[in-house]
Amino acid sequence: MSHLSPLLVQSSNICAQRGEGSWLYDEQGRRWLDFTSGIGVTATGHCHPHVVEATRKQVGTLVHAQYATVTHPNMLALTDRLYNHLPKGIDAVAFSNSGSESVEAAVRLARQATGRPNIIAFRGGFHGRTLAAASLTTSANKVRTGWQPMMAGVSFAPFPHCYRYGWDEATSVDFCLRELDHLLVTECNPADTAAMIVEPVQGEYGYYPATRAFMQGLRERCDKHGILLIADEIQAGYGRTGKFWSHSHFQVNPDILITAKGLASGYPLSAIAASRDLMEHGYPGSQGGTYGANAVACAAALATLDVIESEQLVDGAARHGEYLREQLAGLQQEFDCIDEIRGMGLMLGMEIVSRPGVADGQRAAALLRASEEKGLLILRCGSAGQVVRWLPPLTCSREEIDHAVGIFRNALKETQ
Repeated sequence: MSHLSPLLVQSSNICAQRGEGSWLYDEQGRRWLDFTSGIGVTATGHCHPHVVEATRKQVGTLVHAQYATVTHPNMLALTDRLYNHLPKGIDAVAFSNSGSESVEAAVRLARQATGRPNIIAFRGGFHGRTLAAASLTTSANKVRTGWQPMMAGVSFAPFPHCYRYGWDEATSVDFCLRELDHLLVTECNPADTAAMIVEPVQGEYGYYPATRAFMQGLRERCDKHGILLIADEIQAGYGRTGKFWSHSHFQVNPDILITAKGLASGYPLSAIAASRDLMEHGYPGSQGGTYGANAVACAAALATLDVIESEQLVDGAARHGEYLREQLAGLQQEFDCIDEIRGMGLMLGMEIVSRPGVADGQRAAALLRASEEKGLLILRCGSAGQVVRWLPPLTCSREEIDHAVGIFRNALKETQ
């Protein structure tokens, strides 16, 4: 452990030896209720038996089939299974290993297909730590600081952060769309703009959902100017918000969809999806990678879809998310430090303040430490680290939710 880079900042002091369902265990057998899901990755829980069996079988058959050299059955089957869940008109998939890689692949495709250089991203978005992905990210300056200049051709428009603005939804959306229109006539000419990239539910900035009016406003402007709409569904997709894709809440379909995290229950796999016609406008050989569409990861992804479908986890996320929100709302009534609860499904954020409207990252950090001591693992986010995020596996039970909320209530009392 002493040889691990000191730049890796961990949010807990846990050394996990094994996981089972919603629980993590250390070498001494102490356990924690894991309401981080590996930042949304272990959506089917730790070591789901069906996923374990599928990957164990695949390891004994074929581990690596480099997909720019040969195809393999799991990859082909996965494209067909994913197609059944993709938005209408999207029928081609390209695989990578991580969310950042797929963000870069989406940007590359958009620029190549349109012949335009510029990308519009939205303030507060998080898209990754590689150069292009970091250049699109403004959730916190730690992602960009120290290695400027970033990728050229990026402009930022406001996102409807109603809580931060202190406005109602209609006022926030009207402001954001007017500012976007102003951007298009002052800084980012539509004729030079390849795409807009948006998280339909922003993650790292504090679990802010978009709105229907905002997302439909983006779609209208993209259609008017021939701009592609990219939905970054890396954290909010794959059932997390109570619909398979978070953009579905807003009755808007993207031109390019990015997915990762919950895709393969912990195995490294990500993807972009677009129409075949759009894909064919990219450059041959511009997609690929040594480990992309790894055979074991694809086996895990197929098994993950089996679990999501057979256990009806998308509907479960909606039901359990509503129940969790009700329990957290009870805490909000009890403790003044909780200023707002927002999000969708099993992706909820709790704004922690020292007084109304004043972020309190130190209290949020203390709440995480106190919760960890009592057997609950949670995370925080937000520009000041002030948002406690609730991100349990989609397989969690009501009893586990009650247990987690009970621990957190005690942490709130202890840190007063």
